[in-house]
Amino acid sequence: MEDSELMTGYRRVLLKLSGESLGGPSGKGINENVLAAYAREIASAVKEGLQVAIVIGGGNIFRGLSGAGKGFDRVQGDKMGMLATVINSLGLSMAIRSEGVEAEVFTATPMMPVARYYMRDDAVAVMERGGVALIAGGTGNPFFTTDSGAALRALEIGADALLKGTRVDGVYTADPEKDPSAVRYEELTFDKAMEDHLKVMDQTAFALCREGNMPIIVFDMNAGGNLARLLHGEKVGTLVHA
Repeated sequence: MEDSELMTGYRRVLLKLSGESLGGPSGKGINENVLAAYAREIASAVKEGLQVAIVIGGGNIFRGLSGAGKGFDRVQGDKMGMLATVINSLGLSMAIRSEGVEAEVFTATPMMPVARYYMRDDAVAVMERGGVALIAGGTGNPFFTTDSGAALRALEIGADALLKGTRVDGVYTADPEKDPSAVRYEELTFDKAMEDHLKVMDQTAFALCREGNMPIIVFDMNAGGNLARLLHGEKVGTLVHA
């Protein structure tokens, strides 16, 4: 299938995945079944002509902010979290390669020979030749989340949209896992998301996407086929836009 057949009109996207999602039901460690399922979905989209970059969180291994509350220095804790994202990216890259698609891991700080140092043109070159660029290590700086890193990379690579794959099927008025009366938005503006302090992404990420006019689609990545349905024009998840 050629790029033009992707009904949404997306040519290039950045897919943001949470570390917890890789952990499966427990949210801890790396669940091999989840890893394989994600790889199949991503490889299928790439084979249809979509250019994909991926940013993965590290919360299934270590979360710097929560560690800071348990005696960890925040800066050192965030460095540990950045390394966790590299582990996750290496794992997903191997799973994607097993599906017959090239996958290259880039890191925000030099980590050769573990992975290549991130440079935008190198990552874009991988995507343009039909591979997946996994961009790990956040922004390379403490105090920035991987959501902010995903927003930054989406803007850098010229993505048409930032797709945030989560464990829920969109953005809600409250946490649907805790509040059964929470209502899902079909779409909302960045200003609304920021004013209401909706927790699906942090304020810095929302602000970057708003200033760069980068639409965000929040959807359930764990529902099989959701990524394909989204890319073929079906209404999946919640659209956040300017």
